[in-house]
Amino acid sequence: MNYIRPDLVIVAYNRSFALLDFNIQDTPEKKFEFMKQTILADKSLSSAEKLVAVRHINLTSDWHNVINNEGVKRICENCQEECLAVSYCENCIRNYLKQNFSNWTSENDNIDNLIQECQLETSDPEKIVEWIPYNNLENIKYLTKGGFSEIYIADWIDGSYIKWDNQEQQLIRNGTKKVILKKLENVENANRSWFDEGMSHLTISSKYNNIVKCHGLTRDPSDGNYMLVMKKMDIDLRKYLQQNYYEITWKKRIDIVFNVTEALSLIHDENAIHRDLHSGNILCYRHGQNFYISDLGFCGPQMCICTNFNSINSLIRNFSKVHIFKDLPEPRNATEEEQEAYHSSQLSLSIPNKIEDIVSEQSVNQSKQNYFTITDDEIKGKSKRIYSEDGNEDLTDNKSKKIKFNNNNVEFQYIQRNYIDNDDIEEDVISNNPNFHSEDQDELEIPEDGF
Repeated sequence: MNYIRPDLVIVAYNRSFALLDFNIQDTPEKKFEFMKQTILADKSLSSAEKLVAVRHINLTSDWHNVINNEGVKRICENCQEECLAVSYCENCIRNYLKQNFSNWTSENDNIDNLIQECQLETSDPEKIVEWIPYNNLENIKYLTKGGFSEIYIADWIDGSYIKWDNQEQQLIRNGTKKVILKKLENVENANRSWFDEGMSHLTISSKYNNIVKCHGLTRDPSDGNYMLVMKKMDIDLRKYLQQNYYEITWKKRIDIVFNVTEALSLIHDENAIHRDLHSGNILCYRHGQNFYISDLGFCGPQMCICTNFNSINSLIRNFSKVHIFKDLPEPRNATEEEQEAYHSSQLSLSIPNKIEDIVSEQSVNQSKQNYFTITDDEIKGKSKRIYSEDGNEDLTDNKSKKIKFNNNNVEFQYIQRNYIDNDDIEEDVISNNPNFHSEDQDELEIPEDGF
């Protein structure tokens, strides 16, 4: 028997991505082929571990082609339709889910339609969202209250879908797993903010791995409230930094920043803004390998109407400026003479006589920040784009996702990564090894002949 070391597989997978040269591997096909060859040449991996890593690269390639609707199409031998994935057929999966629509309901037409729409756009087996009957959840325990929601932990008896069986033409689940339940209040009152949160979680996490996975929705029969069923993560960024402050390297810091900015970019590609991003809702799963954005409760459209303290609506404009810092003087400490001159000089301070004066001044300053006019042309032209310091030059090329700085054509490129973690590796081994039963086993075994 061979042993799979999940941590080592993940490190090798991420290293194969980091070694990409976008000037040489300039197409998705070349990038994924380079990653596979890098894995196969990696002497730190066993043959079985290489098989696992290559399989995930193939799945990532399939996901990339389906989500971007690009690549070489083939005719599926089962449904006889054109498909982009090689490891599975996205059309077979969608048809399988569609045939099952009549077997479940949330008793809410809007939620049913939302889940069905997500399933009909499924990109791969691991990103399927579904309606989860409450009686399929066991050992439900209260954890904490996060934001406006109560958070619980539970065991999901069936577990999520992880694989498409081409021979049996059905989806395979991974069995019982720990999940997080996020209770959402006031659904019966048609609270749009709740529905928007559910829609954000389901539509975005059903496409990308950079967002904490939302498996679907359920409903607590005791109070009638709906709940998001989400992947259980281990620690947030704030606690991770506190615990690893003296050990964390600059490379790891850059990796974290890359994880977060890539996830934000994908959220923006969905014409949404997070609006409440902080270290408490940036989460990781086991050992801080990859970080994921969570809590999309405040996620919303890029252009929205917001109400300020005077209840007057104003538009929020979403575009960024690239500020160029150059020709700055070298920093230095003040001399003793300069310090003496500063401390001996008289400062003119204006101290209001009444509290009303302070409130009035703050209101004026707040008004300057909150009120402005913006035309339709500005909304269409500047949303989701990056501009030069004077606001006139558009520095973004959306088609190639390149950014030009200082007109020197310095380019930043990326391909979307389908992150993997220990959970993905363990599920992969479990699904391909019928003799594997221990969920808590540290070392994962697969047959000598691989898969």
